[in-house]
Amino acid sequence: MPPGVPGLMLLLVSALLLLPPGGGSGAGSRLRVRVRLSGGGVAEETLQADPESDSISIEFRTEDGNFITLLADFRQDVKIIRSLILGELERGQRQFQGLCFITRLPKNEMIPSESMAKLRQKNPRTVRVAEEQRGPEHLYMDVAVNYSRASHLSAHIHSVCAEAMDAVYTRQSDVKYWIEKGIEPSIFEVLAVAEDVPHCRLSRDRWKGCICHYSLCIEWYPCFLKYCRTKDSAGKTSSYKCGIKSCQKCSHFDFYVPQKQLCLWDEDI
Repeated sequence: MPPGVPGLMLLLVSALLLLPPGGGSGAGSRLRVRVRLSGGGVAEETLQADPESDSISIEFRTEDGNFITLLADFRQDVKIIRSLILGELERGQRQFQGLCFITRLPKNEMIPSESMAKLRQKNPRTVRVAEEQRGPEHLYMDVAVNYSRASHLSAHIHSVCAEAMDAVYTRQSDVKYWIEKGIEPSIFEVLAVAEDVPHCRLSRDRWKGCICHYSLCIEWYPCFLKYCRTKDSAGKTSSYKCGIKSCQKCSHFDFYVPQKQLCLWDEDI
């Protein structure tokens, strides 16, 4: 870093830029990044940061046409993953089916919203691959979230999960954490599932309840800030933000559905 220019954030090795202080576009700053999917295709991710609400969202379409949204609410320690899954009309499904999974947002899962808002890229046509693979994580979603009251947990749930209001799930371990923070317990309902309920992929009755499995990957997101060191003319050493590290994270969700018809993608092959 050149002496006498404190706080300047330099060009990253990955050709992504962090703008200097005051160089961001403010609330709702948006970035489109081309990323390589695990199936070999290319998708365009839309990353949006809102420092005012201290949140980040990532949206993209998968190779099979499903639309994925991840929203990180740093203020409430909440992560929301929503999937809009294309339905099979010939099998009696709706045009699309929504699922919403809400978990506690781990510390240092992503870079801060202020840093994300300053992120720019030099070469928008570059196809990016994550530097680090995290997970995969296996999550048993054994609690239903009351959509009509979920804004007490995060103000973003109403907008993100609007197409999945009957399929909003979380975990008992996360519920315990949020209740200790003062969230009203009545928002949550533990799903009492009998031990003999089969997995949907093994069930032959389309109209009986079963344990559904759904997997997805966030192929690319900024997960760490990189810091570099420099010396001024007097020989004093200081550090500054000089880049980001990107990660991929895959999640596998298991959850109860009242009928296999709501989980036709999970079939034994």
